[in-house]
Amino acid sequence: MPRLIHAPFCPHSRFIRLVMGEMGMEADLAEERAWERRPEFLSLNPAGTTPILIEESTLVVPTADVISEYLDETRGLALGERRLLPDPPAERIEVRRLTNWFNHKFFDEVSGPLTLEKINKRFMRNDEGGGPPDTVSIRAARNNVRYHLQYIGWLTARRNWLAGPNMSYADLAAAAHLSCVDYLGDAAWDESEGARAWYAKMKSRPSFRPLLADRVAGMAPSATYDNLDF
Repeated sequence: MPRLIHAPFCPHSRFIRLVMGEMGMEADLAEERAWERRPEFLSLNPAGTTPILIEESTLVVPTADVISEYLDETRGLALGERRLLPDPPAERIEVRRLTNWFNHKFFDEVSGPLTLEKINKRFMRNDEGGGPPDTVSIRAARNNVRYHLQYIGWLTARRNWLAGPNMSYADLAAAAHLSCVDYLGDAAWDESEGARAWYAKMKSRPSFRPLLADRVAGMAPSATYDNLDF
């Protein structure tokens, strides 16, 4: 069985967990606190980030971008019409563009700062970057989430799914990052009815159930987090 080194509220880890769920893959989940920078962890990925996929005990595939490409290369064709990275080049470009948007731009502007300041810092020592949350960073992320939700609404008004006619990596990446924001109660769902309806559809998928069961010790989720009819 593949082993996935992850953090429960790492948005990139959640993306790969959703991908594997949609592909019908099971994995042995191993939680890692990346900020501790354990030598054994850094030997697998010197960048010191999660997730890391290990197959056949020796094949190490680091980072969400590389893992998603690897999984498509090794399992994608078998999915047929359910392939998460479509075959036509133009469609692949759009899926990759939007997946990159959420895994990088959305992470840098929204999910990364919020999970760092409101979750990770609770468990980090001062010499690891812990301490009181940066309220300026949190405020900026809360403002930024609004235009991202408006963009999701704009996309869903023109397409069945974010990148085109079928669900793809783009939807899973966006949903993974938004799930962390939703847990923290910082998703401004009143900003876009289209984004809200799309996320409710994503949250209802079987692959999402393990994510909705995750909890941060000492921090209850928002009222909308595991409510499918929010």
